[in-house]
Amino acid sequence: TLKLTNKMLPRCNRLVSKSLHTPSLFTQTKYTFAQQNKLKSTVGPGGVDEQKSTTGSVKLNPKPKDITPLFMNGEFIDSKTNKYLNVIDPATQDVVTKVPEMTQDEFNLTVAGAVEAQKEWGHLPVSMRQRFLFKYQELVRNAQQEIAESITLEHGKTVADSLGDVFRGLEVIEQSCNAAVPMMGETSRDVARGIDTYSYKEPLGVVAGICPFNFPAMIPLWMFPVALATGNAMILKPSERTPTATMLLMELLQKVDLPPGLVQVVHGGVDCVNQICDHPDIKAVSFVGSNKAGEHIHQRATGTNKRAQCNMGAKNHGTVLPDADKKATLNALIGAAFGSTGQRCMALPVVLMVGEANKWIDDILKIAKGLKVGPGCDPTTDVAPLNGPGSKERVEAYIQSAIDEGANVVLDGRGVKVDGYPNGNFVGPTIITGVEPGMKCYDEEIFGPVMLIKSCATLDEAITVTNNNAYGNGCAIFTNNGPAARKYEREVNIGQIGINLPIPVPLPMFSFTGGKNSYRGGGNFYGKQGVNFYTYTKTITANWKEFSDDKIQFAFPRSDQ
Repeated sequence: TLKLTNKMLPRCNRLVSKSLHTPSLFTQTKYTFAQQNKLKSTVGPGGVDEQKSTTGSVKLNPKPKDITPLFMNGEFIDSKTNKYLNVIDPATQDVVTKVPEMTQDEFNLTVAGAVEAQKEWGHLPVSMRQRFLFKYQELVRNAQQEIAESITLEHGKTVADSLGDVFRGLEVIEQSCNAAVPMMGETSRDVARGIDTYSYKEPLGVVAGICPFNFPAMIPLWMFPVALATGNAMILKPSERTPTATMLLMELLQKVDLPPGLVQVVHGGVDCVNQICDHPDIKAVSFVGSNKAGEHIHQRATGTNKRAQCNMGAKNHGTVLPDADKKATLNALIGAAFGSTGQRCMALPVVLMVGEANKWIDDILKIAKGLKVGPGCDPTTDVAPLNGPGSKERVEAYIQSAIDEGANVVLDGRGVKVDGYPNGNFVGPTIITGVEPGMKCYDEEIFGPVMLIKSCATLDEAITVTNNNAYGNGCAIFTNNGPAARKYEREVNIGQIGINLPIPVPLPMFSFTGGKNSYRGGGNFYGKQGVNFYTYTKTITANWKEFSDDKIQFAFPRSDQ
């Protein structure tokens, strides 16, 4: 039986005995790494309090470092660059940290480290890879508050919304602990006489993830836990606007003794993205973000023979029938349009009121007027500031374009003032009626707290309007009529549908299945499709019949012979 090296054995046994309380199986498998010694954090994003609780938690400091470090081969390392990008608190415009635009040499070293680490990791049985994730999910679960606070500081969203951001990512870690099942291959005995065929799912090698600003924890956790469970190493690029949540996730990753180099964090802007797309050792790219960036990444990555999965923009429609539960529906519409200040690709910014449901518009208006605009750190805030430079001006320009094109702004969130935050990127809840396809505010993604309302005479008209929209991330219907709901789910051409549920993001035992102009690539995020994206299928056909043939066969093989 092959044995582990003496250096690796204590690490593996310690992980198993402390987190799973089961006998170690690691002594049964060869498992060596070029870099065995445990590396300590010296310049982490906020520093770690090493006093661990009995529940397996690690106290994190959510406050960013002055300069956000790289994460290379298990260490937090300061970049040698002289170029930095400012991370701004959207409620105050204060600089909270600076993100380095890492050098080309640093990027190449990062990829090289991932390549080396993955060589052995890919051969470790999936059941053993999962054990690292079992421990990791416990640490993330116990650190949700600190990670959420870092998100609120950099993104601006409310702490409650930030906690949801972390939790939905945590669910993907949990599902990744069961990767052995979706990684199972197929087998068929006697496909021909004495011949069997079977298949395995093999890791791609080194893959990459490019993350957006609006879900600083959830989207990275859509990516690297699935990549690790399937035997890959990952180059992870957080958004240059909201990097600290990812760095805190890396601090926790250190605590499970994951072999160094398997997750490497890089920083930068467009140049860093292009390096990811161009590097020959990176085999696949995952991306979530805008259409402009996603289409560029898909084209550039696939042009170098990489796999690419790109979740992009959206314009999700909610159809309201007059038989729907009124109170529940109004609350759902308000939350889905204005939650996270509308900065979600699964927000519900377009409401199609069918028939008598148009009488509910005044009720929507009344609820929206009562929402509180303020900083995300205030627990009474409903609508937080917009993230990023120019966001406020962009959203206000869309509101003005609606007026210019003949729509009715029945609630105008421009010019809202928040006491104590004169420089914040605040736009209040905005409701626009009389909206029609062809208007700029309808055709383009606003990504702000703006609800567009269009009147429809029938359900058929609402379905037609939904289907004619270029985007296809999600949609929803609100009704108590079962046949109407079944008609809707059969006839709309959208990838994700909610019935009496406004934001139908699937749990990770399923996959995120946006379509049309909201997606480019082959293979969706997480779930079975996520496993398939990070693996390739190796199919073996074995001939073990008695070898008695004494002649050469030139004809194509047949199963009946």
